[in-house]
Amino acid sequence: MTVSVIIAIMTIQEYPHLDTVLIMAPNRIDRLPLEWARVFEAAGRTGSFTAAATEIGLTQAAVSQRIKNLEQLVGVSLFSRQARGVTLTVDGEAWLPYVTQALQTLNRSAEELFGKAPDRIVISASTSVAQMWIVPRLGALQIKPKCQISMTTMTIEPDFAKANATMEIRYIRDTPPEGRTARLYREALAPLVAPALLQDGTPWRQLPRIAVSGPRPGWQEWAAHAGDASTSVPEYRFDNYVSAHCAAKAGLGVVLGSLPLASHDLADNTLVRLSDISLRPNAGYWMTASEDMLPQKTWEELAEIFCEPT
Repeated sequence: MTVSVIIAIMTIQEYPHLDTVLIMAPNRIDRLPLEWARVFEAAGRTGSFTAAATEIGLTQAAVSQRIKNLEQLVGVSLFSRQARGVTLTVDGEAWLPYVTQALQTLNRSAEELFGKAPDRIVISASTSVAQMWIVPRLGALQIKPKCQISMTTMTIEPDFAKANATMEIRYIRDTPPEGRTARLYREALAPLVAPALLQDGTPWRQLPRIAVSGPRPGWQEWAAHAGDASTSVPEYRFDNYVSAHCAAKAGLGVVLGSLPLASHDLADNTLVRLSDISLRPNAGYWMTASEDMLPQKTWEELAEIFCEPT
């Protein structure tokens, strides 16, 4: 689709009140070269044919000629020529924002669809998600040309304005932020334990509890959901899930484990699930990135590798 078609569509659908100069007949639309629109936008934005020529890489005479050709095509004057320079006419000033928006749409869509993959992708995530979810899936990435993947540990509430990460894995309780977002997995929590702790026949509810500080629901929430009596005070508490998970594997007690993160340990019987009941909070981990941080194709590949199908 040419820039002229985009401009016309935007004008007709969204701004029907504009002067007819902005709604050119189809035969005129078909003849509007993209370069003329680029020259007009640069000259209108900078207020100078000379500055537009420098920006685009043309001579001042070439810019002037293209503007003249454009004015002949649309049938009105877009610039007022004066001894001290040029200024937009009323018609030119009315048209400029739509030409600018159309060109930006073209540039943005081309970058998203065909843009070069970055040379380095920085992924910021909590220790547990990085070690237990992201790292096992990194080998499946086929980003070409190959780029460096850099992992950083998220230790505070994420903030794109302060972080240098290309992509962040955030624990989101409410609405996902603006920009690109994709849920990593649907969280499900259930009691997990090393099989060795069950060998003497002790009921699992009498085994030591392992707790995790942080945003995840804990034992009290699980007990309320499962209809159990109030849970005992945990004998061990960790400030991150991966440490609590390792403690359970080491036989220290029962952890309220993340079933998605524990899938490999459950499959090889390193840990066993103690209840068919699971707590499924709405909150969970989301892959997030600003729209200008990654080309669309790169984002889609990362989401395909790291995110469970919805």
